[in-house]
Amino acid sequence: MSDTNETTERYDPRLIVETGLDRRVADIIEPVLVQLGYRLVRVRLSAQNGLTLQIMCERNDGTMTVEDCETVSTAVSPVLDVEDPIDKAYHLEVSSPGIDRPMVRKSDFVRWLGHLVKCETSILVDNRKRFRGKILAADADGFTIERDQPAYGEEPRVVIPFTALAEAKLILTDDLIRDALRADKEAKAAQAANQNDEDAEEL
Repeated sequence: MSDTNETTERYDPRLIVETGLDRRVADIIEPVLVQLGYRLVRVRLSAQNGLTLQIMCERNDGTMTVEDCETVSTAVSPVLDVEDPIDKAYHLEVSSPGIDRPMVRKSDFVRWLGHLVKCETSILVDNRKRFRGKILAADADGFTIERDQPAYGEEPRVVIPFTALAEAKLILTDDLIRDALRADKEAKAAQAANQNDEDAEEL
């Protein structure tokens, strides 16, 4: 396990975690993912196609290729077989978070500043639990959004503490698609450059 992965997991744990059986599966597979250099985004067991276990994850730089999905699937399958948390037959589906992704870490809000998000809180914040707006700022304690449709008498800006967050997801827009594609391209270019450096060192 690399120091980078340990640091990332120690200081940027998920804010939103599963419950019940999903949580048990997450606890089983997350150490495996971290060791391989991936971050868990979400685990969800659904009735799709009989029973489907969806594991959503990404590299620390936010990328996730088809090959990465295959690597994760190959690594977690035997661990799940040994631990056997699900007592029925199921399909394993490993995927990337996608562009309109769930926001589960503090760093997600920093990374996607300026983009629209919809979220729910577990307690009332400014007299409501559902919000939608542009992420203006994020720090260690919470994030600030500018509501795109404030009700009469509501302040357009609201600070949402991370401790109150129950669910959050980016909203698909043209700007988000553009920025996500650019970030993916830059991350893959950096990966290629690192690989070239490693190859050169071996020669």
